[in-house]
Amino acid sequence: MRDTDTDTDTDTDADVAGPASVVDEREPDITGRSKKLWLVPGDRCVVELVPSLRSFTRARDELVDETGPLRLDFYEKAAARLSDAGVECAFRARLGPVTYLADYRPAPPFEVIVKNVATGSTTRKYPGLFPDGEPLPRPVVKFDYRVDPEDQPIGEDYLRVLDLPVDLMREQALLVNDVLRDWLNPLRLLDFCVIFGFSSAGEISLISEVSQDCMRLRHPDGSPLDKDLFRGGASAGELVEQWKRAFDGL
Repeated sequence: MRDTDTDTDTDTDADVAGPASVVDEREPDITGRSKKLWLVPGDRCVVELVPSLRSFTRARDELVDETGPLRLDFYEKAAARLSDAGVECAFRARLGPVTYLADYRPAPPFEVIVKNVATGSTTRKYPGLFPDGEPLPRPVVKFDYRVDPEDQPIGEDYLRVLDLPVDLMREQALLVNDVLRDWLNPLRLLDFCVIFGFSSAGEISLISEVSQDCMRLRHPDGSPLDKDLFRGGASAGELVEQWKRAFDGL
């Protein structure tokens, strides 16, 4: 795994000191399953990661404290690589073990998924199309509507009717895929999901976390380094130990 010395944090200490204090001063403006968010001046927000793990297919929900810092460690490094490659990222600066400063872009109710290997929902929802674990001839991009209890595929024409830049989101998702696969090599990136937001001027930005919580990642020996461990019933200690292996080359 290759790393870079570049840093996405262009904010000064003074710029982040004020926003960082809101976590202790007031309740979050938005609370989700995996994040809490405080709106701050300048169209920005402070995000705190909630160390939650959830598997709909396995009906399993748990809190594993040590996964929060690991997720942000991964995301901080990934955001630097992606920004260098021309992907506009909302991430601005790390504020603490599980908090960071970001541009605030309202999250749309759908996510973009890139599949390099036929696994997960591909073989579960479309049985017989591909053998499980088979590399796809080219990356597949799909859009899922985010709804409880399980996200559902959404036809691209619905998004086009809403005047959303489907082709640009597809292009950016594939660029993210190229950057992550190059950076993470020799680890294998099977798939991942991202969320794109838009500024008031309509500019696209990657607003979601990029970490082992939202991808399938394999060690060269074939063992999982991601949430598949949780889906498979691994203990909290085993999951944390394996997630840390992804950082061995950093």
